[in-house]
Amino acid sequence: MPELVFFSGTMDCGKSTLALQIEHNRSTRGLQGMIFTRDDRAGEGKLSSRLGLVTDAVEAAEGFDFYAYLVAHLSKGGRCDYIIADEAQFLAPEQVDQLARVVDDLEVDVFAFGITTDFRSKLFPGSQRLVELADRVEVLQVEALCWCGARATHNARTVGGVMVVEGAQVVVGDVNQSPDEIGYEVLCRRHHRRRMTAATSRAAALSPDVLPVEVADVSDRSSVRS
Repeated sequence: MPELVFFSGTMDCGKSTLALQIEHNRSTRGLQGMIFTRDDRAGEGKLSSRLGLVTDAVEAAEGFDFYAYLVAHLSKGGRCDYIIADEAQFLAPEQVDQLARVVDDLEVDVFAFGITTDFRSKLFPGSQRLVELADRVEVLQVEALCWCGARATHNARTVGGVMVVEGAQVVVGDVNQSPDEIGYEVLCRRHHRRRMTAATSRAAALSPDVLPVEVADVSDRSSVRS
C-alpha cells in the first residue's frame, strides 16, 4: 500500500542526503519519481545536501498545489511512482493535505523530509500537519551533535554567534554562514534553554573568574611552623 512517510530530525542529521539516496535507489530500479523542495539553501528548484550533492527539483512555493500538479502530469501521459518533498517544514498545512490526497487517491508513495521545530522550539505548521497525517514518522538515526558533544535535539538561530529567539519563523540560512550573518546551529536541550552557542561558550570559557582565588605562600607557612 502507498504511504505518506515523514522523515524528521534536526539540522545536520542527513535528511536531504537520505532523500537523494531514496531517489537514487528507486530510479536505478526503473521507478520514476518527482522531487519537490521549498527554500533550499542551494537556491530555487534545487535539492541539496551538506555533503555537496545536488539535483534539480520543482519549487513548491506558496500556493503550489501538489495534487493538481500531479494530476496534470498524469493526464498528459506522464508517470510517477513516488514523490520526494524536501524542506517539508516550510509547506502550508493545506499542501500537506494535498500530499496525503496524492497517496490516498492516486496511490503514489510520498516521502517528506523536514525538521520538526523552529529556532524557538515551536512546531512548524507543515511539520505539525505531517505528524498528524503521516502513515509513519521516522526519526533519522544519524545524530547531530551539540558543541558540547551531547545529542543535538534543538535548532538555534544565531546572529554574530549569539542565539536569538525572536523574528520571522522562516529565514533561510545555513550552519556554515560567517559569524556576522544570520546562521543556524544545533544544540542539546540544556544549551538551547541556556541560549549557549559554540561561540558564546568559548567566550564564557575565556572570561576571567568573577572571584579570583589567591594562592597562599607555602614557604611562609613552613617558616611559621618551624
